[in-house]
Amino acid sequence: MQKIILLMLISILLPNNQIPGTDQKRPILLRGGTLHTVSGEILIEHDLLFAEGKIIMINEVIQPSPETDVLDIYGKHVIPGFIAGYTRIGLTEISAVKQTNDHSEIGDINPNVRANIAYNPDSDLIPVTRSNGILVVNSVPSSGIIAGQSSVMELDGWTWEDATMRHSAAMNLNWPNMRFDFSKNAKKNDKLQREAYNKSLREINLLIRNVRAYHHRKSAKERKAEHRQATDLRLESMIPFVVYKEPMHVKANNVRQIEAAVKWSTEQDLNIVIVGGRDSWMVTDLLVKNNIPVILLGVQATPRRRFEPIHTPYKVPFLLQQSGVPFCISLDPGYPMDGHVRTLPDEAMRSVTWGLSKDQALRAITLSAAEILGVDDQIGSLEPGKDATFFIAENEPLTQYTNPTKAYIRGREIDLSDRQKNLWNKYKEKYRRLGKLSD
Repeated sequence: MQKIILLMLISILLPNNQIPGTDQKRPILLRGGTLHTVSGEILIEHDLLFAEGKIIMINEVIQPSPETDVLDIYGKHVIPGFIAGYTRIGLTEISAVKQTNDHSEIGDINPNVRANIAYNPDSDLIPVTRSNGILVVNSVPSSGIIAGQSSVMELDGWTWEDATMRHSAAMNLNWPNMRFDFSKNAKKNDKLQREAYNKSLREINLLIRNVRAYHHRKSAKERKAEHRQATDLRLESMIPFVVYKEPMHVKANNVRQIEAAVKWSTEQDLNIVIVGGRDSWMVTDLLVKNNIPVILLGVQATPRRRFEPIHTPYKVPFLLQQSGVPFCISLDPGYPMDGHVRTLPDEAMRSVTWGLSKDQALRAITLSAAEILGVDDQIGSLEPGKDATFFIAENEPLTQYTNPTKAYIRGREIDLSDRQKNLWNKYKEKYRRLGKLSD
């Protein structure tokens, strides 16, 4: 048994065989493609020029210089790289194998945890994910009340330093459970459950209060050595979010959680984003009033209540869009979705069935995600001056037949092969040799 476990660990811990893309050396002109700009209209049979990792020009016709490489893409589509706004990519490999997971720290309060330091650029989930057009992810630690700082990562690079686009993206807080179990088989009675919630909330508020006191003491112009504040890494890491109001991503799904989180952020004067947001459609007025975005973790789900129509989760993006709530679509981390982030465009497309337009659905996994993560000046749309982070596909986005054929991250062409494609080619060749497939 030990030998089997050892062999399994060796197989899953071996790095993928992808070689990161090389820095762009020459300008590249994409000629005649359909450009899905996202920030503007769809441009048919237009040219796009990029150099040194940046989009230089978009026009109907661009005359290339002699040193420019020209790629004819008539009939094909150029699409901004999809962005997964909340994942554990790079922090986990196989959920059931403890040794491959590095997304959780011991204890409830871990604000000093940094996702990018734990990020594994050799994860086999990376090529699988980016082969479907997801080129950027927000990697998030997940345990405790204050889980730590998430990082926006490009899915390419030799090291975690190479892959880091932005750190930190946000401080991540898991709002305490407010769905109390009143059944006879409940492990705790309702009084104990409420006490547990109140205790968690007191811990959060105490931390916020301590951060402000710590910053005040650190900022004091007292020169006496005995009055100097010793460095506390946990409190130090919270200063940007408490004092300077950088975003805190608060995971909350039901109505009571969302309302409580918004009330808390107002009282504490904090800048929050709701993550999860299954019930966000029920409190849109509250979210709009307080200008709070939502990272919606999936639409393929069953209703939370018996009286809700079966299609309710699929309609949430449309309801948020209609109400004016800024939102993006991602997937809920954990088994089995850690390994299926590649299905992000499918998730967005499901919302189209229930009211969201295709353009809005595409925006929900590109520019809207970039805006919420604070990287919209670099990615999320096709605009001059932004990073050349996009892919070329045979068909329009958000279909089963989109089929990315080339992809670039900051101008670096990346390998779109993955384990599934390699296995497909391997066994296709096997059965061709056996005479069961024609050439």
